[in-house]
Amino acid sequence: MLSRLKPLYMMFFSFISLTGMLFADLDTVAVEEKGENTDKVELDFEEMPDALHPEVEKKAEALEEKAKEKDIKITITSDFRSFEEQDALFSKGRSLPGEIVTNARGGESYHNYGLAIDYAIEADGEIIWDVEYDGNDNGKADWLEVADIAKDLGFEWGGDWESFKDYPHLEMNFGYSIRELQKEYR
Repeated sequence: MLSRLKPLYMMFFSFISLTGMLFADLDTVAVEEKGENTDKVELDFEEMPDALHPEVEKKAEALEEKAKEKDIKITITSDFRSFEEQDALFSKGRSLPGEIVTNARGGESYHNYGLAIDYAIEADGEIIWDVEYDGNDNGKADWLEVADIAKDLGFEWGGDWESFKDYPHLEMNFGYSIRELQKEYR
């Protein structure tokens, strides 16, 4: 009898594992699949972050300057987020009105650890979310130009992810998965 139930148990636990992957932070899944940013940088695990990591902040400022050199103005639309802020974003399109904007709950996003920013193009005082917009008229979408600059600065761009394209998202995970960060900051 047990030998007949074994395949059912295996299917059940496989299903549980699969659903866990579906609800995991897609940012984390993409990074772990690619194995990018494997050079670990020392992080201070004594206190939970409440702002951007100094290196991420420095590179975000450099990104704004380098984009400006290409006649592209960007705005950082999001940087560090508390778990509560992340949970509120997660609720959009679910228990709150609006469209779904994230699959990450509090603690499941690099934003929660000060390692990610989101950006948008700004033109004439308006935020431009069109990823094909070419405001500097050089034949290349400004979003892609900014993404290339960001990657040269060491960011990973969410627009490169296979399973979930997150065009505004830039992160420096310093080789840490979300699971490792969750464990270290307990």
